[in-house]
Amino acid sequence: MAGDQKAKGKKEQMKGKAKETAGRAVGNERMTAEGRTEKAKGDARQAKEKGKDTLKP
Repeated sequence: MAGDQKAKGKKEQMKGKAKETAGRAVGNERMTAEGRTEKAKGDARQAKEKGKDTLKP
């Protein structure tokens, strides 16, 4: 389960980074902002799962 969530977080990070880059390339601020938001969600998911791993006995 944790592996699935980590993979999902990594996928969100990559998708967000791509969207942010594409938004900057075409000058679309909304797309850039959406990309940043997606990337942040992925970062948060990754951090949460790392915290769970740290607390495991």
